[in-house]
Amino acid sequence: MKAHPAARKGPAMATIAPARFETVPHSGERLAFLEGPGRPGGPTVVWLGGFRSDMRGTKAEVLSALAEREGLPFLRFDYSGHGESEGAFEDGTISRWTEDAAAMIAARTSGPLLLVGSSMGAWIALRLGQRLPGRIAALLLLAPAPDFTSRLLEPRLSAAQREILARDGRLEEASPYSDQPTVYTAQLIRDGEAAGVMGGPIGLDAPVHVIQGMEDPDVPFSHALDLVALLPSAGVTLTLVKDGDHRLSRPEDLARMEAAVTSLLADGQHGGA
Repeated sequence: MKAHPAARKGPAMATIAPARFETVPHSGERLAFLEGPGRPGGPTVVWLGGFRSDMRGTKAEVLSALAEREGLPFLRFDYSGHGESEGAFEDGTISRWTEDAAAMIAARTSGPLLLVGSSMGAWIALRLGQRLPGRIAALLLLAPAPDFTSRLLEPRLSAAQREILARDGRLEEASPYSDQPTVYTAQLIRDGEAAGVMGGPIGLDAPVHVIQGMEDPDVPFSHALDLVALLPSAGVTLTLVKDGDHRLSRPEDLARMEAAVTSLLADGQHGGA
């Protein structure tokens, strides 16, 4: 899976709010966040972005506008080493970024949560779903890439790339989304094995909606099928978008995301306290 900085287009990007910062206890770093208060009683919609993306992308902006219209609390933030947050990207791992998300949720939210995870963010959403079972109202997973280090990245590495990774502890690849290379570290891959969620059935007590493009060059739709097979049979919806790519940021994709959030809310399954 390659990194993809979030798209920067569309009317939702017209207002640029200044970030606020929360110091997280596990690292002492300040993480940038944006939030909307919403009305009391509704679930907080939490945006969990992808690998090397940030909280100001198109999907996050559209979700923010939706939450404002619906009167729902909304939280988005940058993991350490991402966007406007402190920290070095190459120090990051799935476990560390999960801790970032858990700390931000603990500091900035209360009550039930509707987690929206994109790509790597879906992996983090699933880990949080297992960690905070009493608070999860629902999960929406967009082009989900859980266990991408072991299932998608490692199998495609050449012998030469494996040698570079072993020698240097890092591997650079050209990115189709940025003029900066994508960097994968040995510690990211090692941690990915320990942090994996697809080794067996995934225990969740909340509805899950997966949206996956069938022309995604980074995460094949077969990966989404494998994921769905491991989720609880009740309350799981899979939407395959025949011409969808990895970003899922076209107008029709954004409308599909909004409809999924609205449907999950309408189910009335808003989790525990």
